[in-house]
Amino acid sequence: MSTAADRLPFLERHADIIFSVKTFIAAMMALMIGFAADLPRPYWALATVYITSQPLAGATRSKALYRVIGTLIGAAASIALVPNLVNSPELLSLAIAAWVGICLYVSLLDRTPRSYMFMLAGYTCALIAFPSVSEPAAIFDTAIARSQEIIVGILCATVVSTVLLPRSVGPAVSARVDSWLAGARKLSQDVLAGRSKDAAARDLRLKLAADAVDLDGLADHLAFDRASSRETLHWMRALRVRMLTFLPTLSSLEDRIDALGTDARTAHPQLTALIDDVAKWIGDNDLEREPADGLRERIAAQRPDLTASSPWGDIIIASLLMRLRELVDISADCRILNQAIAQGERPVGAKLIFQPEGGVAPARYRDPGMALWSSAGAFITILVCCAFWILTGWTDGATAPMMAAIGCSFFANMDDPSVGLRDFVKWTLVAMVIIATYLFAILPAISNVEVLVFALAPSFLIFGYLIARPATFFIGMMLAANTATMMALQETYSADFASFANSSIAFFVGMELSAISIRLIRSVGSEWSVRRLMRRGWIAIAKAAEGRGNRDRAAFAGVMLNRIGVLAPRLLALKGSDLRKIDNLRELRVGLNIVDLRRARHHLSMRTLTAIDAMLDELAASFRKHDGTAMPQALLCRVDHAMAAAIDDRGAGRTDALIGLVGIRRGLFPDAPDYQPETPAHVGSVAA
Repeated sequence: MSTAADRLPFLERHADIIFSVKTFIAAMMALMIGFAADLPRPYWALATVYITSQPLAGATRSKALYRVIGTLIGAAASIALVPNLVNSPELLSLAIAAWVGICLYVSLLDRTPRSYMFMLAGYTCALIAFPSVSEPAAIFDTAIARSQEIIVGILCATVVSTVLLPRSVGPAVSARVDSWLAGARKLSQDVLAGRSKDAAARDLRLKLAADAVDLDGLADHLAFDRASSRETLHWMRALRVRMLTFLPTLSSLEDRIDALGTDARTAHPQLTALIDDVAKWIGDNDLEREPADGLRERIAAQRPDLTASSPWGDIIIASLLMRLRELVDISADCRILNQAIAQGERPVGAKLIFQPEGGVAPARYRDPGMALWSSAGAFITILVCCAFWILTGWTDGATAPMMAAIGCSFFANMDDPSVGLRDFVKWTLVAMVIIATYLFAILPAISNVEVLVFALAPSFLIFGYLIARPATFFIGMMLAANTATMMALQETYSADFASFANSSIAFFVGMELSAISIRLIRSVGSEWSVRRLMRRGWIAIAKAAEGRGNRDRAAFAGVMLNRIGVLAPRLLALKGSDLRKIDNLRELRVGLNIVDLRRARHHLSMRTLTAIDAMLDELAASFRKHDGTAMPQALLCRVDHAMAAAIDDRGAGRTDALIGLVGIRRGLFPDAPDYQPETPAHVGSVAA
């Protein structure tokens, strides 16, 4: 009996092996070109192939383009700094460290494939400048040669990836979308069936948030993929809006179902039957329009008309049905867009229904404070390594600040970069054993290029295979890059054990100094990062409440959702922590409801507007002082007063305002007693 893996196309089943072979071919091409062109360090072209190559052709091209630009900028910076400051080692060290820090800061803020260009511009300057201090007159030739070597590697990797059995980004994106939507259907059924409180459902919610951010990053490479059309890019952007809107919509729906209580199934049989039918339809994953249209009609028929005397239960049901309609629309649109991405064309007669007010902007969460801290950590670490080099007068001491620049840049996104640096050292030690075996046991017996290629094949094919697999990507990259650069292959054999041992010691000293320094300066725990991210979310909600206007809903939603995606993997890693119990989607819903209120306020009476503004001011003050505990009861009174005014309002924004206030009340006070309609006299008695 054949398995699902057996039914995949041949190229997909053996994609890891094919990638490894292709990368090795590109690497040997780059090395041979380096030999033929008499480049000073042809092994840099070999290493660049492994650093640049990605399993997906579009990802390789995007990374290659930015690597070329970053290399040229870094080389230009080294040419500008070394000749002018070589006689002042302290100033030169300060300038290079500052350059690396500034480039890293910009890279961390960018958070797109373009960020690689800024990071590379920083550490390329260190790679060229520090070893050139002893020969400053040759800096221009060194920079040009290094740029040529790296560009040769980039071009070889790009050409082979594009021409030889290219693997498109589109199918990979489609497969990830399939997986995400399967998880979304499972979570939807859990929520509609009342199983959302299970630990498995909470973990699935976090995983979907994190996967949405990862998928967004993968989709960035579609623009560089020749096999993907502009329509695919358009469909992916439309799908992203719905994927990100899905999570807060489902969270709102879960809250409204909880608000109806445990006896809802007997008290509201028609509503219960409707919810069960929606859950069944979501599980069927049917593309036909009729079932979805029928569900929309039933949702509209059950929606109650709200008046000033409407009980809290009717208000909750109206809000629930509104979110249920959104869930049906989002689910139907996701099916259409998923099929369009997978097949390259939209299904005949398919029409997108869900149109979010203001949309969800393609915004990414940026943390200037953490970026500044990370860049400052790199700056200080490089200076510490430079001080060690200068004070000891060590001939190979340039390796220390050079590796510090690379390590601090590569692992800047980690909560504790020293962990990454330690792993870097561990796998480089393994690479050292491989290098020593080649240099002193295998290479001395090789007399021609053909035998050299044959000798390199076993190790580098394994490295490529490891790079192709996400679980071992880091290991393969460390082994390939370090083996290629530290073996330092040339046209003639010139290995010297003393030189090899000295450079190896310099490398380890540099990495250990970097690990110790960065641990003291920059390293934090995941729990600290989680608390900080949550705190920044609370401040964002306070700012939304303080503002008056309706122009930034899309940007707010995009940033808040992206922040949750950044937060999710950290929460998943905190096994047993109370922080995992905090519902970040609840706070996101509050923020979105605040922005909805700001839009509705332009169509309300002055009395309602005054009550809502007073509530928003109280809410902003509460979130600025928030520490994760319960909100003050004074805020609940403000919310209820604003709700009473909104129910009695006759303006065009009444429904939006009421739904927004219900969301805020449920989000901040889920365990509060049911709202009770105020008398007309009481409505006017609360000071605004």
